[in-house]
Amino acid sequence: MNVSTAIESRRSIKAYDSGHRMSDAEIERLLSLAILSPTAFNIQNWRFVLVQDPALRQEIRKVSWDQAQVTDASLLIVLTADLKAWEKQPERYWKDAPKPVQDFLVPVIGQYYGGREQVQRDEAMRSCGMAAMTIMLAAKEMGYDTCPMDGFDFDAVAKLLNLPEDHTPAMFVAVGKGITEAWPRGGQLALEEVVIHDRF
Repeated sequence: MNVSTAIESRRSIKAYDSGHRMSDAEIERLLSLAILSPTAFNIQNWRFVLVQDPALRQEIRKVSWDQAQVTDASLLIVLTADLKAWEKQPERYWKDAPKPVQDFLVPVIGQYYGGREQVQRDEAMRSCGMAAMTIMLAAKEMGYDTCPMDGFDFDAVAKLLNLPEDHTPAMFVAVGKGITEAWPRGGQLALEEVVIHDRF
């Protein structure tokens, strides 16, 4: 499947075959593609929590408006952001780069993020969003459906997952074998309404 087809055919599916299981190899392939998603300064600030314990998924469903895909999809990925990834041994993000690149970029990471909590959070959310899209398109190529989700109690999910204080949930992506067709598209705005040339 080419990228254009994956984009055109990917839809948010709500109902899944609860008996289907993804193989370990499929999950590894999916996450191996997800970690190729871009992040600013290559800080790789996403963390992918694979929720596979059925009891935990039931608890998460309770704080997610009782949405069935939380428990019924083959895989529930909670994309979380490490808000302090930028300060955790930043040299490792550029370990394979030439030394002049390392010498320039590693100190800049701290200069850019230090003391700027809103920037740290904004960057983390952007990174998780890009990773989520990578997951959804890769899953489509693999023959799976997906549903991106932010309809949940963020604080409750963080507590259920025992997230460290410097981590925050960004969104879920449910992955599995859909058992219903997507609703017709609700209506795309015209390009002329959403594309601005140069200035508003």
